[in-house]
Amino acid sequence: MAVENNTSADRPVRGRIVMLVDNGVNGDSRVQKEARSAAEAGWDVVLLGKAKGKKEQTWQIGDAQIRLLPVPGPMSRRRHEYRRAVLRSPLAYRPGPLAAYRRQKLKARRADLNVRLILAKQEGSALGRLRLVAPRFLARFLYSWVKLRHRSTMALEKRRKDMDSALDRFTTAFWRKTMGTRAWRRLDPHLWDFELAYGKVIDELKPDLVHANDFRMLGVGARATLRARAKGQKVKLVWDAHEFLPGIKPWSPHPRWHVAQCAHELEYSRHADAVTTVSDTLAGMLQERHGLKARPTVVLNAPDAEVSPEQAAEPVPDLRELCGIGHDVPLTVYSGAAAHQRGLDTMVESLPQLPDVHTAFVVLNTDSEYMRALRARAEELGVGDRLHIVPYVPHYQVVRFLAAADLGVIPIHHWPNHEIALITKFFEYSHARLPLVVSDVKTMGSMVEQTGQGEVFRAEDVEDYVRAVKSVLGDAERYRSVYDKPGLLDQWTWEAQADVLDEVYSGLLPGSGARQTAEQRPVEART
Repeated sequence: MAVENNTSADRPVRGRIVMLVDNGVNGDSRVQKEARSAAEAGWDVVLLGKAKGKKEQTWQIGDAQIRLLPVPGPMSRRRHEYRRAVLRSPLAYRPGPLAAYRRQKLKARRADLNVRLILAKQEGSALGRLRLVAPRFLARFLYSWVKLRHRSTMALEKRRKDMDSALDRFTTAFWRKTMGTRAWRRLDPHLWDFELAYGKVIDELKPDLVHANDFRMLGVGARATLRARAKGQKVKLVWDAHEFLPGIKPWSPHPRWHVAQCAHELEYSRHADAVTTVSDTLAGMLQERHGLKARPTVVLNAPDAEVSPEQAAEPVPDLRELCGIGHDVPLTVYSGAAAHQRGLDTMVESLPQLPDVHTAFVVLNTDSEYMRALRARAEELGVGDRLHIVPYVPHYQVVRFLAAADLGVIPIHHWPNHEIALITKFFEYSHARLPLVVSDVKTMGSMVEQTGQGEVFRAEDVEDYVRAVKSVLGDAERYRSVYDKPGLLDQWTWEAQADVLDEVYSGLLPGSGARQTAEQRPVEART
């Protein structure tokens, strides 16, 4: 076991775990809790994430070290996007800024000639005006020609993004047929940018175990594990599958993106020594799709039952104060990722029919295009003063922050991936003891009906959503009393899930020793 990886001389560790995630860590409560709890259990944890800029960033979550690495993206464009399409679009300029430059240059030339003509007229110079006839005619002709080529260039760029022509469909099918799971190398080479940014750092850290979060980091973790084993190091790989990849709404509109991610995941899933995931339903689906020998271990996205004294001492923002409303005003809240398929528009559209109700969206980016669109729609409906968009708080404050609301909402649409798990906000709302209104997605809707902690409505149905909200607000204490049931919330805590995850680590590294408790760990100054 890698005792030489100690982060401090007086703090024994059970081994080094390098966790991988393809985001900036902030806003990803599951990853933050995994890192912190593993470090508390005695592991030397380094979590690698993606920096927004060109500089590496570092900080600590408890005893876990966080490092955000710059990920340049030159391979986010496919190889054909760097070439001219001489046969497909002969008038188009080569990729790059040339088309816009040529068009702008001709505009400037025509503007200059126009001013010279005005001056010639003011001076009464017939000769000066005559001298400008040919240059103006030539500039007009060249502008029309450049404009035609510019339109051809823009049309080509659109076709390359859409990739819906017969030729595009043929080439995509060709690479899938001839390369199989390796086809992602042609279909989305941007995945290599993550490898080139993370790979060398992982090798330098010499982990005992690599914990790869989700599908893009699976390949990075698998390749790092293979390199280490080739050098004689005994390294294990845990793949933490957050979603069922074939069932997600693609993050990118490019038609090759989803196909490439699925191929990449299928190629590297066989290298995982253990797989964890977020629900039992998803565990079965993953085992079947990837031919896994063992059923993935379920680690729920549950919130912390307790916070550290340092975290408890931090002031928690007042949600109602941020919204500018009093405690007697009915407040519904949505907390989490903001996208159309999350159904937030249903909540906005309902406000005219809920005249006393205010709605808060707790999101990572309060000024995203989607948030601006929802604000604009609320203004159109005359309810802009009752829609409040506020930023995330640290994950250990989420439950206390949300508890100020009257009702927690999960209005997600019917997507295969939405049907199979109890998502993070479900547990956060529950620990905040909020009555719930959830759409009729399979797993979550069934759970709410079973426990009686809220109401279920038909996804994307504003009228049915209004009915559910009125029902819950009309008898909130009845729904809230469900949380008094012994043991209900105890099973939905991160502390219980951290024990499960630690058992996975310990099973792969049998010489790592027992999980450390708070009493066993030396007291250290935190950075």
